[in-house]
Amino acid sequence: MPNNLPITKAVIAAAGFGTRFLPQTKAMPKEMLPLIDKPIIQYVVEELVEAGIKDIIIISGSNKRSIEDHFDTPNQDLVANLQSGGPEKEPLLREVEAISELANFIYIRQKGPYGNATPVACAAHLLGNEPFIYTYADDFFVASPGRTRQLIAAHHKYGGSILACKRADSDTDYERYGFAGGQKLKTGVLKVDRIVEKPGSKAAAPSAMASVSGYLLTPDILRYIEAASAKHRGGELMIQPIMQAMIDDGLAFHACEIQNGNYYDTGDKLEYLKTAVAFALERDDIGPELLQFLRKKLQ
Repeated sequence: MPNNLPITKAVIAAAGFGTRFLPQTKAMPKEMLPLIDKPIIQYVVEELVEAGIKDIIIISGSNKRSIEDHFDTPNQDLVANLQSGGPEKEPLLREVEAISELANFIYIRQKGPYGNATPVACAAHLLGNEPFIYTYADDFFVASPGRTRQLIAAHHKYGGSILACKRADSDTDYERYGFAGGQKLKTGVLKVDRIVEKPGSKAAAPSAMASVSGYLLTPDILRYIEAASAKHRGGELMIQPIMQAMIDDGLAFHACEIQNGNYYDTGDKLEYLKTAVAFALERDDIGPELLQFLRKKLQ
């Protein structure tokens, strides 16, 4: 049944080692890699906050202290330095001070098996009996309205859990993502009856709707994760089979293609570079000169 209660909590999975970016990520979390002048995770947080999320639970690991530092109040040395810069540095001071006020941040060290169900299990005691957003710290949509707003609107219209999706646009997508299948309710919306993880080819996929970036989940999933954890005997604890078990038991899932936006996956080197260039080209202060530079390099 549709539910119009506000959704105010989100879980961000940020415990990965970022091995594809070593040696850079030996000391710096991959989530803190910059997209021009903001770390990747800040774009994720800002999109959640814009949609009304108040409490953000970040599931991290032992090498992720800089994430906590980033969303904390700025240290007094930095404040003093910016204050000494006078009016020219005042906008920067206001900007760094505002970061800690974006949301209520809760940090939990991940415990348990590898796999994308474990961060939700770690946050379960803080989620209560209400729907929540579950997302990742290294991929996101830039859309209008934002991805989270679109997920919440779909939940209010259709009820149940909602998968954020993009339409597959290359053969490699079928090797990288899970795909949703089911009854088409309208263009870009499926009532899901199955989720096929990395089908490998277009022919093996149940649709062109790739599940990416995150989910709006009802609290029912917490007891299913608890049951799956109790039976877990090795390997990764994955959320897709758990969601399929919920679907098989009659719990509603809908797949919604995110409209009016672009999907960015910064989890590997090439996609990270593409995202950084795309963001830079959108900037009035550096975009035109960067474009000139790129044109010269490509001659």
